[in-house]
Amino acid sequence: MMINTSRFGEMEVDDNRVITFEKGLLGFPKYRHYVLIEAGQDSFFWWLQSIELPELAFVVTDPSLFVPTYRVPLREEQMRDMGMESVDDAQVFVIVNKRDNVLTGNLQGPLVINVSQRTGEQLVLSDRRFTTRVPLIEIGSNLQKAASA
Repeated sequence: MMINTSRFGEMEVDDNRVITFEKGLLGFPKYRHYVLIEAGQDSFFWWLQSIELPELAFVVTDPSLFVPTYRVPLREEQMRDMGMESVDDAQVFVIVNKRDNVLTGNLQGPLVINVSQRTGEQLVLSDRRFTTRVPLIEIGSNLQKAASA
């Protein structure tokens, strides 16, 4: 299918790459269909691009690359709602923001994607150890060093 994006123009994506967030994302409940676009070869970041609104895209990353102790506690009913048979079906991403010279991740509102069903949900965690602006990396620092440390 062809989609329009404000960042990449018109692009073709396979239908099987579409991820459906039945409840939408926080603040954007009516936009439910997205695709992941790699930000660059061997990148730690992706764009989560809405296929319904060209201007709506989020930079996301796998939080375990930056916070190795981070775990999302999935309840049985959440797994069932997303059609997951086990936690191995889940891929976790967090939305990334830039604050001054630092990229931060919303570890309190992770995106959990069922990789086999291509469905997802944004959770809101009550764990106070993680906030909506956890520093991931300082801009200008060497990403390779940070990821391999």
